[in-house]
Amino acid sequence: MPKSIDINAVLSELTPLTGRTPYTTDEESANTFARLEEYNNGAVFTGSFDGTSEWERHRGGDELVHILKGETELTILSGNSEDVLVLKGGMLTVVPQGCWHRFHAPDGVTVLTVTPQPTDHSDEDDPRQF
Repeated sequence: MPKSIDINAVLSELTPLTGRTPYTTDEESANTFARLEEYNNGAVFTGSFDGTSEWERHRGGDELVHILKGETELTILSGNSEDVLVLKGGMLTVVPQGCWHRFHAPDGVTVLTVTPQPTDHSDEDDPRQF
């Protein structure tokens, strides 16, 4: 059954993660992100953080990344290329299926993603090498 979701109300219940690193634990980020709704083979998520995420990739499909507030550099690794997109509030991109990517947001960012599962994670310098 369809429902409406107040994203700002959900975000007000979350705790923004400060100082995110590739080594941030699930426990440290427990109240940072919310699963808003199931979608195809994944879900719609939102949350706020500053810092740098670990590398991730989604083998089940493309990921839509929409920046609600703030700014981030989104690095996407594909084949032999490394693309860095500067995304600000109101911008979006699609990360192609299977591409490793990570966020760098020193001044903070609030994201909404449509993320397929499963999600692989890596804290290697270049996860394509492993």
